Parts: sequence; C-alpha cells; structure tokens
Amino acid sequence: MENPEMFQQRIDLESLKESIGKVKTEIGKVIVGQTKLIDLLLIALLADGHVLIEGVPGIAKTLSVKLISRAVSTGFSRIQFTPDLMPSDILGTSVFNLSKSSFEFNRGPIFSNFILVDEINRAPAKTQSALFEVMEERQVSIDGNTYIMEKPFIVFATQNPLEHEGTYRLPEAQLDRFMFKINIGYPDVADEITILRKSHERRGKPESDEIEAVLDPAILIQHQNLVKQVHIEENLQKYIAELVNRTRNNPSLYLGGSPRASLYLMNASKAYAAMQGRDFVTPDDIRFLLNPVLNHRLQLTPEKEMEGFSTNDVINEIAKSIEVPR
Repeated sequence: MENPEMFQQRIDLESLKESIGKVKTEIGKVIVGQTKLIDLLLIALLADGHVLIEGVPGIAKTLSVKLISRAVSTGFSRIQFTPDLMPSDILGTSVFNLSKSSFEFNRGPIFSNFILVDEINRAPAKTQSALFEVMEERQVSIDGNTYIMEKPFIVFATQNPLEHEGTYRLPEAQLDRFMFKINIGYPDVADEITILRKSHERRGKPESDEIEAVLDPAILIQHQNLVKQVHIEENLQKYIAELVNRTRNNPSLYLGGSPRASLYLMNASKAYAAMQGRDFVTPDDIRFLLNPVLNHRLQLTPEKEMEGFSTNDVINEIAKSIEVPR
C-alpha cells in the first residue's frame, strides 16, 4: 500500500469532521452509550444509505433518529407500521378537487428528508413494497406521474427481534436496500444510572428540547459529495470484492451478499474515513463496517441454524480467512 501521507492533503475534510463532531455532541446530551449506533447512523448519513435498526423496545432506537434529524435541522416524518396500513397511507393519494374539476395529489408522509419507519415488519407485503421504489430510486410513481424526493432522503427503519406474532418478514429484495442493519442491546449498569440521572434532571422536559440544530441540510449534501471523493486503493477494492464473494460460495450460507453489498461497503468505508478526517480508506475501516453491511444479507443453511451458528460467526470466519492488504 502507498504511504498514507501522500493522500493527506487531497481533500479538505476539516469542515465535515467538525460538523459530525457537533452532531455527536448534541446527541450525546441525551443518548448515553450506544456509541456504535450513533457512529453507524452518521456514517449512513454521509454515505446516503438507508438503515435498519433491530433491538428490543425502549433502547432509544426511535429517539436516536429523531435527535439526529433535529441536529441536522431537516424534515422529519415518522410512520408507524401496522397490519392495516395501506400503501396510500405512506405515499399519498389523488383526490378529486371539485372547484378545479381535476385530481390533485396529496403527498403522504414519505415526502420528507429523514423518514422513520417504526416496526417495519408489522405491515403486510403490499405496504412494505411501497417503499421499494422510493428507497432505491428516490422517487415515487403514482397515477402515471413521477415525484422526485428532496435531498437528503434517508429511510431509518426499526424492528423488534422478539415479538413475531402479527409480523411479516421482510423479503430479501427489501433487506438488500438497507446499507446497514444495526443490532443494539441493553445499556450496562453505569450507562443506565446516567440515563436515570439525566432524566431526573430534565424534570419532564422533552429530550429534543436539549438538541440544537448544528448542521444545515445543504451542508450535509456537500459533505455527502465530498465523501464520494475519498480515495480507496485498488487493492482495497479487491479486498472488498473478495470478502463479499466468499459469502456466495460458503458452505455455511444459503444466500450470500449481492454486488450492492460491495458498493455499500466501499461507500460506507469512505464515509467512516472522512468522519475521522482521512481522505483515504484503510483496511480497518472496511473491517469495522463488514458486519453491519453484510449481516442482514446472508442466510444460513438449515444445518448451521440448527447448530446454533449466526451470520456474524460466518462473517468473522470469512474476515479471518482473507489476508488483510498492507
């Protein structure tokens, strides 16, 4: 690998690093612990990727996204998925205007910048599929008309891994549209004590009242364009391709990662490097993001499931089997 010092002055990332630092500081006023969750959410912001967050209720999945949208001062829309939710409840519908004798399109809650889809697996397949086009193409087609989504546009979805009654499993085609799947657990005792103390000191005030807007959406878009310019060497591109390719011929897996997984891994690695003030990707960046990019794209064989294996186990084995570029 070439000397990293050669790349240090190619892109000025000081403003980006400072902006992300301010957002993290604001969120830290409320969210205790969950450092990796916040880092991955901010990486997704910079890489312009959608995120699926999985965890038990009450561990700040929804709150984290709401606070980020407030810190970025951008449009925010929350959609609670339920079994009776219809596609028109998300996308909008055409209504006949008597005074104009014509149909007018009333936009649904999907027309915003940051979309929080709570319990995405609670809605049936027809409603889930309403997200397909808008997540991939950033546009909605209704009644022969196409509506382009305003940038930035990112979907954050949550799901509960424990309660499966009344849920509908997300199809692989939709899972593949998420850049990350972030699995989060309970805080430790020290963090929970801090949560209690902060809640007590807040005296019932809404958490969002503590968050100041520190990043403008237009600046965020500039940062996203800057991330695309971050340098990644050819041997690291090859490393990413080999990692993902190993998932496709692994005896423990029924389904491997798609080419979209490779692209997301590269783009997320660029964003992670930029967050740290580097305009070049390192192998450590790729290894850090390997699990959240791949874990929802892989399917274990029935035999490995019965043996108690997890996709994380297979990802770790694959990572150890490939020599890290130097």
